[in-house]
Amino acid sequence: MLVTVGACRLELVQGDITHQEVDAIVNAANSALAGGSGVDGAVHEAGGPSLMDQTRREFPEGCETGSAVATAAGNLAAQFVFHAVGPVWRGGHGDEDRLLRSCYSRCLELAVEHGVESVAFPAISTGVFDYPVDLAAEASLDEVRQFLEQRQRPSLVRFVLFSDGHFGAHARVLEEMVG
Repeated sequence: MLVTVGACRLELVQGDITHQEVDAIVNAANSALAGGSGVDGAVHEAGGPSLMDQTRREFPEGCETGSAVATAAGNLAAQFVFHAVGPVWRGGHGDEDRLLRSCYSRCLELAVEHGVESVAFPAISTGVFDYPVDLAAEASLDEVRQFLEQRQRPSLVRFVLFSDGHFGAHARVLEEMVG
C-alpha cells in the first residue's frame, strides 16, 4: 500500500526489515542497546557484530525510551541503522503514546540530519513490549504523516510489517487517514 504525502511516499509492505534496500533501517531496540529478540535480534544478526561494537563504543549509557541513535549498518544493504527505543505498554498510563511518537519523530530527524532519502520502520514496541498494534499503528502513522507534511523529507518512509495482523492494522489506519 502506497500513499503520497506532499512530495513524499509513505508505504506499507509485509516482509523482513533486514532485506530492505533503503538508506536507513530502524531497529526496535531496548534502552541498553544490548541486542535482544524479534526485530532487534534479526537486525543484529543480519548486520553482524559491528553493530553491537559501535553501540557499545559510542553509546555506553544506552538510549532513553522515546529516542533513537544512529550507527553504521554493518552487513545490511542500508547505510545506517537507527536504534529506536520504544515504550513498554503499561496500560496507557505511562505516557506511552508520546514516547512512541517521539521514537518515530527522532528517527525521522536522524534521517534528515544524515541526508537519508529512504527509511524502513518496523512496528516499534508491538512485540515483546506489548504495545497494542492498533494503537501503535495510529500513533506511528499519524506522527510520520505529520513529519512528512511539515518537513517534506525523507522522500520514502516504508513500514515493514512482519505479520498479517500488523499489516492489516496499519493498512486500516492508513486508509482512514487518506480516505
